[in-house]
Amino acid sequence: MNALQWLNGEAFSVLGQHVIWSDMVGNTIGLAALALGWRRSILTWPAQLLSGLVLIAAYASAHLSGGVGKQLLVVVVAAWGWRQWNRGRREAQDGSLAVRFATWTERGLLVAGTAAGTLAVGLLFTAVPQLSWNPWPDAYIFVGTLAAMVAQARGLVEFWFAWLLVDVVGVPLAFSSGLAFSGLVYVIYFALVLWGMRDWWLRSRTGTAAVPEGVAA
Repeated sequence: MNALQWLNGEAFSVLGQHVIWSDMVGNTIGLAALALGWRRSILTWPAQLLSGLVLIAAYASAHLSGGVGKQLLVVVVAAWGWRQWNRGRREAQDGSLAVRFATWTERGLLVAGTAAGTLAVGLLFTAVPQLSWNPWPDAYIFVGTLAAMVAQARGLVEFWFAWLLVDVVGVPLAFSSGLAFSGLVYVIYFALVLWGMRDWWLRSRTGTAAVPEGVAA
């Protein structure tokens, strides 16, 4: 048995829901990445990158091409975010992460970009049914994840709101696709997002945030 076969093998079954290793391992790492993001640790990016690589196998096993594409996107954006925060660490005198709300222009660009991207990807998935059995939710999660990660890389509090909106669709889609562990983790994400949102919102009001060693802007 090779590594890919093992990752797509069943880890355990609960209440008729079969949990595969790639779904469990990838989402556990993703959960850690979100917690690290709340702590503003630069380790959030390599964790997100690794989570994306593992979850590619999980979504491929469920024949969710949109999910596979999303995770490929996660890998690319995680590498970019890692670079952004490393650059901020070199430039910041106190090693702090500037946390702020987006300007109205930035919010408009995020909303417009997400809407346009979802429309374009949804139409693609609809035109090519082999790419996704549930095109519009898949497209929404695909593009919403990109918007959230871009906002996170820029230190915008709105990235938490973006994750909340992704979770609203992600939970039922994961359960209906047979990825039970993904659905459970999305529920835990929801709680972490609310906690992280409060923390970043409070820090945005102070204008700066003292962070532990190894945290970058």
